[in-house]
Order: sequence, then structure tokens, then C-alpha cells
Amino acid sequence: MADPRTPLVFLMGPTGSGKTAVALELAGTWGTTHDTSIEIVSVDSALVYRGLDIGTAKPSLAERARVPHWMLDLCDPAESYSAARYAEDAQSCLQTIEQRHARPLLVGGTMLYARALTTGFDDLPSANPELRARLEAKAAVEGWPALHAELTDRDPITARRLSPHDSQRIQRALEVIYVTGKPLSQLQGRATASRRPAVFVSLEPNNRTWLHERLAQRFDSMLAGGLLEEVRALKARSDLHPNLPAIRSVGYRQIWAYLAGECSFEEMRERALAATRQLAKRQLTWLRAIEDRLVIACDAPDATARAVDALRTLLGGSQH
Repeated sequence: MADPRTPLVFLMGPTGSGKTAVALELAGTWGTTHDTSIEIVSVDSALVYRGLDIGTAKPSLAERARVPHWMLDLCDPAESYSAARYAEDAQSCLQTIEQRHARPLLVGGTMLYARALTTGFDDLPSANPELRARLEAKAAVEGWPALHAELTDRDPITARRLSPHDSQRIQRALEVIYVTGKPLSQLQGRATASRRPAVFVSLEPNNRTWLHERLAQRFDSMLAGGLLEEVRALKARSDLHPNLPAIRSVGYRQIWAYLAGECSFEEMRERALAATRQLAKRQLTWLRAIEDRLVIACDAPDATARAVDALRTLLGGSQH
């Protein structure tokens, strides 16, 4: 098993930045020059859900047959999945991978999961269904921007990094305040002891327009590939509703509203693209807070080759 001081190597980046292509290229060529193999550990909050495949750009069965993937399809979309649970499950995966002398590569864009795995959290209160219901009822009357304004008064540090329409995170931040009497930013700020050192390679665009165009093309490809039918199948289930974390995933929430007759197809597409751009913006904000990350311009012609070379050096340099 690897030394616990061996750094974990992360390949991060906003949605649509080309992480999967880089990871598969690296894993596919690694064995030609090493006596070990690369196995991919997902760091993505949507890929944990079964049945969310097309809209999450989940690696295909063929890709999974070529390279082992971990942390996919862990739970039903009717369930909630937390960052704390991710850290526990991922630690177990890493142990299995390293016991057989393979090298894990952590790939994704959910920085909360990356932080849970590398830094951890202080003990935060568990979800309070009654309180969440009260907050949702209040938002239904006043709107989430009004609750975001309340959060700005109580926890300006957290509020500054959240969109006024980011209902899930606004709700959680207010829930923590109501239960503990302390702002989320203060509680999270106490988590300082690193569980495991980590190095980050980050795919980031020099030209934001390039990423936006790529995201639009990808969403249209998903629609052509059956995304409407995928969401229609989820909506047909009596135990799923639009307030579940899985259904709140970008693209799924907007298509659910379209299928419910709440907007036109054109409005759905525009809303989904706007939400995807906002997600990418939040991910880039998270990533830029990691000062010692190695940045690769994902819109450069040789981005994949450069990222593969960087990861190869990091993984090879930390072998034992």
C-alpha cells in the first residue's frame, strides 16, 4: 500500500473542460512505460447517482471497460449523498486501488468533494428535514434571493461565493446558522489538519467564450443522444421530485420543468445553458483559490498532451 504521505493527484476543471479525455489518454498509455496501472476515481457529485448518465457525461461502459472507474453509480436518485459520505467511500476506494499497487487519479469538478477528501470538515449538523421544509416554504413566498440577502447579513463570507439562486447551498448555510448559531464559513474555517497531501492539475480556459460554446455544443449533443428520454424516465417514477439533489443537477432540473409544461423547449435550453455556465464559473472560483495548482489552458490546441505530460510527471515522481 502507498505511503500515506504520498500526495493524491487530482485532475480538476470546470464542466466541459476535457478532463475525461485527458484521464483516459493518460490511463491508456501509462502501462506501456510503467509496471503499474492508472485507475480513475470520480470527484463529481452527479456521477454518484444511478440513472443520471447522459446529462452528467458519465463515462461509457466501453470507457469503464478500458480503464477502471470508481465512485460512479453509488446510490439511487431518491437518496441524498453528502461530501462526508464521499470522503468515506473514496478513502475505501483509494485503499483498494493502492493495495494492488495501482495508481489512483482523482478526476472531477466538485471541489467540495476534493476538500472533504484532502482536508475534511469539522462536525457540522446533519440535515434537519423540518427546518429545511420551513426554509423551502419561506423561499416559495419570498424567493431564494431574499434568503440569500438574509444569509448575506448572517454569513457574508459564504454568501459572497453563492448565487442568489443557488437554493441548495443557501438552504444548507442558513440551516447551519439556525442549528449552531454560527456561520458556516467559521465552522469550515476550523478544518485545517490535512488528511493526505494533494497536488492539483487544473484545466482552465484562457477564453471563457470557448468554454461557453463548447458547453452549448455538448448540451445539444446530449439532447440528440436521448437526454430528454432519460429525464422522462426519471420523472415517471413516483418517488422522485425536483427538490431532490439528483434532480437539481444542472440540465436535469431544467428539462424536468420543460416536461412538466413549465417552459418551452427553447426556454429550457437557455435556462440549462445559463445554469451550466454558472456552474463552470463557480468551479473556476473554487479552483483559483488553490494557489499552488498547476494550470493547463484547456482551450489550447495541445491541452490534452500538456495535461497528460504534467500528470505523468506528478504520478511518476511520487511512486515508491
